[in-house]
Amino acid sequence: MNCKSAVNSKWCSVFLVPSCQHLMILRQFACRAFINAHLHTHLRQPQFSQTMARPSSDLAAFRKIFSKANNIAIITGAGVSAESGVPTFRGAGGYWRKWQAQELATPEAFSRNPSRVWEFYHYRREVMLTKNPNPAHLAIAECEERLSKQGRKVTVITQNIDELHCRAGSKNVLEIHGSLFKTRCMSCGHEAANYKSPICSALKGKGTPDPNTHDAQIPVQELPRCEQTGCHGLLRPAVVWFGETLDADILTSAETVLDSCDLCLVVGTSSVVYPAAMFAPQVAARGVPVAEFNMEDTPATMRFKFHFHGPCGTTLPPALARHEAELKEIQLDTDQTV
Repeated sequence: MNCKSAVNSKWCSVFLVPSCQHLMILRQFACRAFINAHLHTHLRQPQFSQTMARPSSDLAAFRKIFSKANNIAIITGAGVSAESGVPTFRGAGGYWRKWQAQELATPEAFSRNPSRVWEFYHYRREVMLTKNPNPAHLAIAECEERLSKQGRKVTVITQNIDELHCRAGSKNVLEIHGSLFKTRCMSCGHEAANYKSPICSALKGKGTPDPNTHDAQIPVQELPRCEQTGCHGLLRPAVVWFGETLDADILTSAETVLDSCDLCLVVGTSSVVYPAAMFAPQVAARGVPVAEFNMEDTPATMRFKFHFHGPCGTTLPPALARHEAELKEIQLDTDQTV
């Protein structure tokens, strides 16, 4: 059984198993795959709508919980970066030339046509160099810095590969799908940050998404190559492609954060890409408040305590702003110092 089919046959039971079993299954089947129709049906079965109330949109109620939370996990997806103008390559019109991302972001696609795949990622890298963090990224970073001074912790677990959280100032970031600006050698395995523009001379001016554009068909020896002494192997983007397993260390760190958090936010994610899609439902299953910030409902919405509809850059900043309880603590500290 391949990784993708294993995921599709196992995830439905994950929502019902205890935490220790969840971790074992998560480690065994943690590969990227789109949710199948069976799981959509499972999450939307009538018994859930009959027994579970619609998530609250009461910001004051959320803020009260937020003011007392000491370990906050924030799971983010493509919706956060979309507000910075970053193409998501998801849904209607989500194509680069005539291909969708899942047709190019695979080991098989890279093996068949590394030139085409590198054109795709070169385009994405160049686009990202023109984009900036938006109010949602900045609100998360400011919240992390502010709460850290109070002995409280905020950790971002992101599916995004654009590094906008880091550029906004977030320090505790787990990039579960890797980064556009890291490469890995196919020969020696060396992984390194790479911000060159273009990443190699042969890709300069290439990668336009116009569907009428022909592939550049760059010879493999002219594609990005490893600079480690004596290697010169072919480089690939250090991202987790569909069908590949997540980095075990990053996954373990994410599990630790999710197991210890007392508040979880799900921001701009469609909750359809696994394993990240089951992180928040698993947290909710152990009674921890989960708040979803999204433009629309997702397959997991009815499992959460809160849902705030609208652009993340609009809904998130007031949710994470300094709480009056923090102001009272600051005033108390000031009075004691005086």
